[in-house]
Amino acid sequence: MPVPTVLAWMVGVAGVAALAKVAAREWKKAQATMRPADARRATEPFRRESLPTLRRDPRTGIYRAD
Repeated sequence: MPVPTVLAWMVGVAGVAALAKVAAREWKKAQATMRPADARRATEPFRRESLPTLRRDPRTGIYRAD
């Protein structure tokens, strides 16, 4: 008894989607072990107060960090 074509396509698409999801998860794991600083930086919140404030020098007109 042959499998209907549409059913075969649906099973194939579901299999490819599952394989892509597993591959993406493994890729992220591999990247996290190879570059732990990048993975840590992505989870840390950005602290705006750690950036220097720029002020304009009235004599030269150039912006400089405080």
